[in-house]
Amino acid sequence: MTEMPVAPELFRQAVAALKSSRPRQEIEVSEVGPPRRLAPWAYAVAAEANGPAGELATARFVLLHDPDGQEAWKGVLRLVIYLRVELDPELATDPLLPAVGWSWLTDALEDSGASWTALGGTVTLTSSARFGDIAGPTRSHDLELRGSWTAIDADLGPHGAAFHQLMATAAGLPPEGVSMLGPRTADNGRPC
Repeated sequence: MTEMPVAPELFRQAVAALKSSRPRQEIEVSEVGPPRRLAPWAYAVAAEANGPAGELATARFVLLHDPDGQEAWKGVLRLVIYLRVELDPELATDPLLPAVGWSWLTDALEDSGASWTALGGTVTLTSSARFGDIAGPTRSHDLELRGSWTAIDADLGPHGAAFHQLMATAAGLPPEGVSMLGPRTADNGRPC
C-alpha cells in the first residue's frame, strides 16, 4: 500500500482560504473531484445559482498547485473557472455579449481585491435546437466562460469572493440587500 504524501503547506493554506469565502444563500456550492493530471495538487468545487428570471448558472472552480511552477502560469497557484449560463433569446444575439461575459470575471476579480497575473480565457456563445423526442425547450442559448489566472499568494479568500460574485452576476441576482420588485397590482390583483 502506497501512502499519499502530505499536501504542501502553501496548498493547504490556499484551500483553507478558498473555503473561508462564503457564498450568498442563492448559490449552492459543493466540493467535487478535481482534475488529476493538470498539477500535482488540485481542489475543486461546483456551484449552481438560479436567477430571478429563471436563468440557471453552473460553474466549476478549480485550484491547481505545482510547487515547481509552470512557465505559462508565472507562479505556483493557478485558478481555473468554467461557467455556463442559460440566456434569454434576445440577449443571446447581442454582439457585445462576449465582452460583457468576460467583464463579469474581470470585474469580480477587481471588486474582490484579488491579486493575480497571467489572466486569460474565452467566452463562447452557443445556440441549440432540439428535435424529435428530446425534452426541453425547442431552442436554448448559453454563454460559456472559461478562464484561468495565477494567484500572487495563498490568500485566496478574495478569489473565492470573486467566484461567488461571478456566479451571482451570471445568474442575474441583484446586489445583496436589494430586493427584486414584482409587477404592481391593483387591489383586485390585476396589473396596474
